[in-house]
This record gives sequence, structure tokens and C-alpha cells, in this order.
Amino acid sequence: MSLRLFLPLYLLPYFASAFFWRSFIVWKQTGINPVVFKQTDSAHDFIGRVFKILFAAIVIVVLVYSFWPSGYQYFVPIVWLESSWLIWSGVALLLISLIWTVLAQAQMGKSWRIGIDEEHRTPLVTSGVFGWSRNPIFVGMKITLLGLFLIIPNALTLLAFVMGVVLIQIQVRLEEDFLVKTHGEDYEQYRREVRRWM
Repeated sequence: MSLRLFLPLYLLPYFASAFFWRSFIVWKQTGINPVVFKQTDSAHDFIGRVFKILFAAIVIVVLVYSFWPSGYQYFVPIVWLESSWLIWSGVALLLISLIWTVLAQAQMGKSWRIGIDEEHRTPLVTSGVFGWSRNPIFVGMKITLLGLFLIIPNALTLLAFVMGVVLIQIQVRLEEDFLVKTHGEDYEQYRREVRRWM
């Protein structure tokens, strides 16, 4: 399978599993919409809007790369990074990230949320991959952005990777503050025992 076909076919299950399927399951099980970003002017909701722009940019660059090769030049390819071993490393990272993210979401169960849910208290998940990383899904997102950059290194995928890492760093700290307020000493103990990333 060529990369021009692989990337759009990869994005379909990635976005479906990372954002829609688990959210649908939680909504069916609980009646609660797990997507809790709103339209307020808070830092949390602003980050949610920027994430949407970032994901839209990723979809655009992949579609242009796959279906309009001559237009791909407008994204300023970083030609000296276009090597087969980096490309295949990127493919491996994407596949690992997909499996890792789906596993982490399944282990979150009904606690799965996109954003900070201040209205519904959820159990603190500390087992499974959450015993290795306090933020395994964000780890998966960073791996995905890195993998995409390695496969198609250009100005936009580099920007997406850097912006994604910065946004994730901010979002994680907002979530940690919320979890301390919500779970108190239980979360403090978990934070002492498990690293933020890996």
C-alpha cells in the first residue's frame, strides 16, 4: 500500500476511535456527552478550539498530499528529512499510537472525557496503561503528530507537532489541577507513583 493511500485510510480509524467511537459508547452507557469543551472564553475552551483547527489542518495536509501531489509543494516540504527509514519509523509510530490510544480509552471506561467535566464526577483510573503514564492518551496524540511529521515532513506538519505538544502540555496541567481538586489525596498519591508521561 502506498503512503498516499495509507495516510487517509489511517486517519479514518484514528479519528473515529480517538474522538467518536469511545464518546458514543460512553454517551450510550451514561446519557452524558463526554465532549465537554464549550464556547466560553476560558483557557480550557480556547485550547479546545485551537485543537479543532489543528486537527483540521492535519486532515487538509494529508488530503492534499494524497490527492493533489502538485499542491503539496505549497506546504514547504523538508526534503532533507525525506528518507525511507524515517518514513517507516513514522508509519510504525502511527500504528503503535492507534493501538495504544484505543487501549487507553477502553481502560478509561465511563470516565472517558474530551475536556474537563466539572458537572459529573468520574472515578480516578490508575490501572492498566494508566499505571505507566498518567496521560497515556496525550502520549498517543504526541506520538501520532510525530509519526505524521516523519512520514510527510513539511512546514505544516512541523507546526502541528510543535503546537500540539505545547497545547497538550497546557491541557494536562489544567486537568491535573482539576483532578487534585476532585480527588484530593488519591490523585496526589497517584501523581507521586506514576510519571506524567512515561
